[in-house]
Amino acid sequence: MGKNKKIIFFSKISSAIPLFKNKKTVLLGGCFDIFHYGHFKFLSQAKKQGDFLIVALESDEFIKKNKRKEPVHNQEERAEILSSLNMVDLVIKLPLFSSYNDYFQMVKLIKPKVIAVTEGDIQLENKKKQAKEVGAEVKIVTPLVKKYSTRRILGSIIKEKI
Repeated sequence: MGKNKKIIFFSKISSAIPLFKNKKTVLLGGCFDIFHYGHFKFLSQAKKQGDFLIVALESDEFIKKNKRKEPVHNQEERAEILSSLNMVDLVIKLPLFSSYNDYFQMVKLIKPKVIAVTEGDIQLENKKKQAKEVGAEVKIVTPLVKKYSTRRILGSIIKEKI
């Protein structure tokens, strides 16, 4: 598991299963590039749904490809920030997944009781299918609050400089 026992690579996930096997596990995913209040609320509300919170942390390549920007913090830095929070029990550093099936395989390995999402999650239907397959439930734990987004924060910083 490395020096920080709360951070693992996806390839090592089977070694972490004993940590949460008999717990009410909550799984959520994201980039968490510039950690902000919206992230804090999402994580804290997700933690209330169970007793072991796992964060599937997207790769730098994912941010470059899907957010069309360079990450501000690399995946290791983002993992360290997340792992320092008491509410986060485990951070899984994901590789760049190539398909929906890769995420599905991860859910089958973890077998969470809850998959936590934000209102308006674009992968909601896929997450519902994954949850059904492993006997989990999908819970919308926070509304989407547009004022708390990495893109908006970066935009306001850039405007301030002008």
